[in-house]
Amino acid sequence: MKHRARRIVLAVAIVVLLGLAGLSLWGWQQFDAAGPAADEVTLVLPRGGGLGQIADQLAAAGVVRNRWLFIFDARLGPGHALKAGEYRFPAHATPRQVLSLLREGRTVVRHLTIPEGLTTVEILALLDDAPGLSGDRSPPAEGTLLPETYNYSWGDSRAGMMARMQKAMAETLAKLWASRAAGLPLATPEAAVTLASLVEKETALAAERPRVAGVFVNRLRLGMRLQSDPTVVYALTAGKGPLGRELTRADLEVPSPYNTYRIDGLPPGPIANPGRAAIAAALQPLASRELYFVADGSGGHAFASTLEEHNRNVTRWRKLQ
Repeated sequence: MKHRARRIVLAVAIVVLLGLAGLSLWGWQQFDAAGPAADEVTLVLPRGGGLGQIADQLAAAGVVRNRWLFIFDARLGPGHALKAGEYRFPAHATPRQVLSLLREGRTVVRHLTIPEGLTTVEILALLDDAPGLSGDRSPPAEGTLLPETYNYSWGDSRAGMMARMQKAMAETLAKLWASRAAGLPLATPEAAVTLASLVEKETALAAERPRVAGVFVNRLRLGMRLQSDPTVVYALTAGKGPLGRELTRADLEVPSPYNTYRIDGLPPGPIANPGRAAIAAALQPLASRELYFVADGSGGHAFASTLEEHNRNVTRWRKLQ
């Protein structure tokens, strides 16, 4: 009887082991089996979610076929920590690929492009509208944010993004200020940013920036008023957005410390956030005797060294209009 019982126990054990081996083989095969999603799937896995919650999200979105098998695979593999964030799972991703993405934290990299010449109010509107950014932000001073394309991940803070923009501007300005041309009528780096903001708003052509900067620098040296239309627009709008109409003669008389038709020298601060190229132009302006410029009808400007020449350019521009 004892021998018979032992044989039965042994047989049962063998059956169980074979069953477990078969189950393990099936599980291993499923680990590398194509997932059910026919298309790419993007999911945001929130912070603080447990393995079960993550498995539920993945199964509900069709990324994995079996939540229990996914949990089993996740617990067996090296390291159990799955990182939160936004993920883009390829079509038919295997459980192995899904776990690899989550363990390594290969989240979606988003991009926010800040164009040159926007005011701080306009940049803050872009930050507020950027998908995936969170939290509040305080408005920084005009001209302290560097226009660039910034990478970020879902859940990053708006305040953190703004701090990166401020740091980028400070580092860029320090580097360009150190290599500025000699004898500029700019006492501080902040004055350079103010001049650069005028250059940025006056021309969209990269080749013209040093030339426009040269005109303003020549006027500053001679004590001539800068008479820059964009400063009048800023005086009228406080940088909250475009004016939406042409400037009038009455606008040029508006009393404001930013109206360079009425004040001497630079305005008290920037009228926008200039890009690196505009700051470089302000600190390395083109050497010339030019004192005037006006639109030429082709997207650029006609420059002049004398008022007589400038008046001819203005007449030509008015005929084009």
